[in-house]
Amino acid sequence: MNKSEFISALSRHGEMSKTDAEKFFQAFRHTLEAELPSAGKIVFPGFCTFEVVEKPARKGRNPATGQEIDIPAKKSVKFKAGKEFADKVNS
Repeated sequence: MNKSEFISALSRHGEMSKTDAEKFFQAFRHTLEAELPSAGKIVFPGFCTFEVVEKPARKGRNPATGQEIDIPAKKSVKFKAGKEFADKVNS
């Protein structure tokens, strides 16, 4: 499923226009992007958790040359499905 298919499904399930579904999706996305860095973790009980995690610096290899390279530390976003959500996916 791509984004436009998801927006269509959101429109159907939420009984709203595709325009309103798109606005909701964009607002949700922008709110996550704006708030997650300072909050560190956003929890939707039973649904999911978004969490900022630190990835340490490490050594890697250039696949073309085999040369060892330094990969700097960075922040990443971890997604964890909540139990109720995971149970529905697995049923």
